[in-house]
Amino acid sequence: MAKKRKYSKSAGKEVEREMHRYKKGAAKSGKGGKAKSRKQAIAIGLSKARKRQESPAQAAIGIVAAQ
Repeated sequence: MAKKRKYSKSAGKEVEREMHRYKKGAAKSGKGGKAKSRKQAIAIGLSKARKRQESPAQAAIGIVAAQ
């Protein structure tokens, strides 16, 4: 059985871009400090994707808020 995607392809692209920034040392976390770990960089990427509503979790929240 195929595994269901947890996040959209575009959310994955956002994480990919954030990982690139992390590796260059340009990923910012919180109030502008540098991201200190890979996990932090992934979380930042997913957060940015949610803000752009590319993540199913955010879409679900939007549906609940609209009702």
